[in-house]
Amino acid sequence: MKLLAQKQYKHQDMTRGYTNRTLYINLETNEIKIKPVSEEMRKKFIGGKGFDLWLMWNSLPKDRIVKWDDPENEICIATGPLGASTYYPGGGKSIVTTISPLTGIIIDSNVGGHFGPYSKFSGFDAIEIQGKAEEEVIIFINGKDHVVSIEQVEDSDELSEYAHQLTQQLTEGYAQGKSELDKQMTSVVSTGPAAKHSKWGMLNFSWYSRKRNWASYKQAGRGGCGTVFKDKNLKALVCRAPVYDVKKNNPADTEKLLELGRKHKKQIVKYDPSQNQMRYVGTGYLPDIMNVTDLLPTENYRFGQHREISGKDIPYKRGVWFEIFEGAGKGGDSCWLGCSVSCSHYTRGHTVLTGPFKGKEVIVDGPEYETIAGCGSNWGIWDPKWVIEANFYCDTYGLDTISVGTGIAFAMECYEEGILTKDITGGIELEFGNPEAGMELIHQMARGEGFGLIIGQGVRHMKKYFADKYGADPQFLHDIGMEHKGLEFSEYVTKESLTQQGGYAFTNKGPQHDEAWLIFEDVVRESIPTFEDKAAALRWFPYWRTWFSLCGLCKLPWNDVPPPNNHELPIKDPKTGELVQAKIPEHVKWYADYYAAVTGQNTTPDDLIRMSERVYNFQRIFNIRQGKGLKENDSNIPYRAMGPVTKLEYKSREERYDSQLKEEFGISLDGLSTLDKIKKLREYREEQFTKLQDAVYDKREWSSRGSPTFSLVKKLGIDYANVLKIIEPYQ
Repeated sequence: MKLLAQKQYKHQDMTRGYTNRTLYINLETNEIKIKPVSEEMRKKFIGGKGFDLWLMWNSLPKDRIVKWDDPENEICIATGPLGASTYYPGGGKSIVTTISPLTGIIIDSNVGGHFGPYSKFSGFDAIEIQGKAEEEVIIFINGKDHVVSIEQVEDSDELSEYAHQLTQQLTEGYAQGKSELDKQMTSVVSTGPAAKHSKWGMLNFSWYSRKRNWASYKQAGRGGCGTVFKDKNLKALVCRAPVYDVKKNNPADTEKLLELGRKHKKQIVKYDPSQNQMRYVGTGYLPDIMNVTDLLPTENYRFGQHREISGKDIPYKRGVWFEIFEGAGKGGDSCWLGCSVSCSHYTRGHTVLTGPFKGKEVIVDGPEYETIAGCGSNWGIWDPKWVIEANFYCDTYGLDTISVGTGIAFAMECYEEGILTKDITGGIELEFGNPEAGMELIHQMARGEGFGLIIGQGVRHMKKYFADKYGADPQFLHDIGMEHKGLEFSEYVTKESLTQQGGYAFTNKGPQHDEAWLIFEDVVRESIPTFEDKAAALRWFPYWRTWFSLCGLCKLPWNDVPPPNNHELPIKDPKTGELVQAKIPEHVKWYADYYAAVTGQNTTPDDLIRMSERVYNFQRIFNIRQGKGLKENDSNIPYRAMGPVTKLEYKSREERYDSQLKEEFGISLDGLSTLDKIKKLREYREEQFTKLQDAVYDKREWSSRGSPTFSLVKKLGIDYANVLKIIEPYQ
C-alpha cells in the first residue's frame, strides 16, 4: 500500500449513545476531517439514516441535480444512538445512504455486520465519503491507535477481486495480530467485480465468526450502493476497533437498559422455537408460508406458488433449509454481539457448480428468504443447490440478489414471449427453470461482457432497450417489468394486496419491503379491509420501520418473535379503528423505554413515530430536490403488481378473478373473453390504487401533488428556508 493521507485523532468516548463526531473523507483531495455533531442534528435527525441524509443535504451541490456518478455524490454510513449496543437484541445495524444509479434519488440499506458498531467504538457516529480516487484505495479506520488512513493499492494482483477472498485477506492483514480476538475486532466493507459493470452493485459488511472460523458478511444490497463504491475507486473500508466492554455506550440508565434487554432476550429464546424458529432457519422459514398463501413470486411474479403443485405437496418445506443449515452446525449465530435472534445462517461445504470457482468447496452466507424467492422460484427454480450457487456468486461478485432475481426473471419472460431469442442472448436459452442460464448472466456481469451487461443495467433500462432495439411493445414491457422508480421489486406477489401495492409505490426509495411489510396482514389475516384502514397503516408502519434505521437496529426482534399474549389483543383499537396486534405494542413500548434508558430523554411510542416522521418527510423533500419525489413518481407501477397481465396469469386464478368481477363489481361475464375480463379487472384495480394514493397522502399530510405541506414541515421543525423553497411549487 502507498499512504496517501493520514490523520491522528484523539479518541472520544460515547455519551448516551453518541460519540458526537462524524468522519469526512474526500477521495479526490485526500482530505480527512472530523466534524462535530450539533445538538440540532441529534435532536431532529437522531442518527443512522437521519445523520446520513443531513450530511448529504449539506454537502451535495444545491444548485443542480446530483447524479450517482458525480464526484460530489457521497456514500454515508452511520449507526444510531441505540446501535453498537450489546444490551439489546438487534443492535448491530449500519445504514448506507447514497444517490442510487438505478433511481437517481436517495437509496438507503440497513445492514448487519460489525463495521458500523466498530466505527462507532472508534469514535464516529457516521462516515461521509465524497470524491473519486485516481487509483484504487483502501480507507483504514484504526480505532485501536486512533488513526485514519487513505492507502493506495499499488499491486492489485496481490488482493483478490472476489469479495469472499478479499474479506479474508484484509481481515488477516489489518487485524494487527493473528489471534481470533484480533480478527474478531476487524471488519471489512467491500464489493466485487460485477459492481463495476452493473447498476446492481452491493456492499458486504463483514464480521469474524469464531463458530465458522471465517469472516462472514451481510449485505447492503439495494439500489446500487456497491456500484457507487466501485465508481469512487474504493477497494475496501476497513475498521480495526479498540477492545471494548458493554458499558462503552455510556447509557443514561444502565440498570434499566439491562433489565429491558434481559426481558426481550428471554422472550425470544423462550418463544422462537414454537413460532418461526429464526434461531434455527432464519428467514428460511418464509418461503413455505409464502407459497402456501399464494404470495411467493414465481416465474416473474406471474404466480404466487408453483403452478403444478398444490396443497401440502409443496416444493419449499421448512425441512429443506433446516437440513442445509444444520449441516453447517445446529442453529445460526448473530451478525452482532448480544442478539438472541441469531438468525444469521450459512451453508458449509457447497461445491461450486459453475464459473471460476467450479469444483471448490465454499462457505455461503445464507441464503435468506429474498434470495430463495428471487433467484429460486422467480426463475422457476426449486433446487436449493442452485439457489445457494446464485447466492455465493452474487455475494462474491458484489451483486444484489433481489435485483438480480427480479431482473433475470423479467428477461426470462421476455425470452418466453419471443421478445428475446438465442441470437440476441448470445446463445443463452433463457428459459424459466434453467439455472445455468441465470448463472451465465451473473458470470457475464462479473466479466463485463455479453448479454449480462445489458441485464445488469436494471429492469427500467431493459424495458427501453428491448422496445427500442427489438420492437417490443413498451406497454407490455412496462406491465411485466417489476420495477418502480427504477428499483426492482422485492420478493412478494402483491396482486391481491392493495395495501402492499401502496407500500411499494409510495416509498421514498422504490419498492423495498422494509418500509411497509403489510402483505400478511392484508391478505392472510384480512385485518385492514377499508381504505381508511389501509391509509392509516401506510402512515404508521413506514414511520415505525424507518425508526429502526435511525437508531441502528434490526427489525426482526420487534416482529418475528411476538409475545404470545399479543394474539389476545384486539386486532383493532375499538376507539380509533387502527391496528393493534400488528404493531406488537408491548415491544413498541419496550423500544421507547430502551431509547429513554440510553439517551436520558423521557420517550413515549408516539415520540418514536414523530422522530421518524420528520426524517421520512425530509427524505421525501430531498427526492423533490433531486427532481422526483412527487405523485407522478409514485404512480404508474407495473400492472402485474396489481393484477394479471396475461391470459396464463388470469387462468391460473380464474375462479377467484371471475368471482370478484361478478360479486364485487356486478359485471356479467356472459360473452366476455379472457382478455375482456382482464381489461375490466384492470380498470377497477387501477381506480382503487388511485383512490388509496389520495387517502394515504391525506393521512401523511401531503399535498395533492405528493409534497409535504408547509404546515407539516413547520410542525416537524424542518421548515428551513431552503426546504420551504423546494416544496413551495407543489403546495
